Amino acid sequence: MREPDYEQIGQLVLLSQQNNSDAFATLYALTYNKVYNYACHYLRDTYLAQDAVQETFIRALKNIHSINEPKLFVSWLNKIAFNVCFDMVQKSGNDATPTDDEIISQILDPKESSNPEVNTQMKHEYKRLHEAIDALPFKEQQAVKMKFFNGMKLEDIAKTLGTSRSSVKRYISQGEEMLRRSMKD
Repeated sequence: MREPDYEQIGQLVLLSQQNNSDAFATLYALTYNKVYNYACHYLRDTYLAQDAVQETFIRALKNIHSINEPKLFVSWLNKIAFNVCFDMVQKSGNDATPTDDEIISQILDPKESSNPEVNTQMKHEYKRLHEAIDALPFKEQQAVKMKFFNGMKLEDIAKTLGTSRSSVKRYISQGEEMLRRSMKD
């Protein structure tokens, strides 16, 4: 995953704050995939993820003037996406949406083998891993997803979850240990 150019993003945010719609469109293009992938991981439904992305960018556009540190746009946007997805799950009253193989393969992007048995085994293992991640406590689950699926830095995860960097490290470490135990069974 390519690291965003925070200088460029900062400049685009400043232009967006001056009502430059082209600058916001560029921000959208640069960050869409990251937000969409996170929403897919969190919601496990591509249609809901599309709704979440739309709502995330609507909120971002409405509140772009509130950003004091333009270079922190990506962290700020991640926090909005997190809140939107969290709200959607709360409103639905269902945080155990069934996972299908299409979502799992999209999330984990497994390489296809020419051997159907290998593909079946890989899909089974990916499904087990995803179920194990879903069984993690909330903070550990979110920290693991943000780090490994979205490639986020610890500092960005901490800002998104509203906690300290050391807490994020602890959540990830505990989550990894729980996953190791779960996958051994």
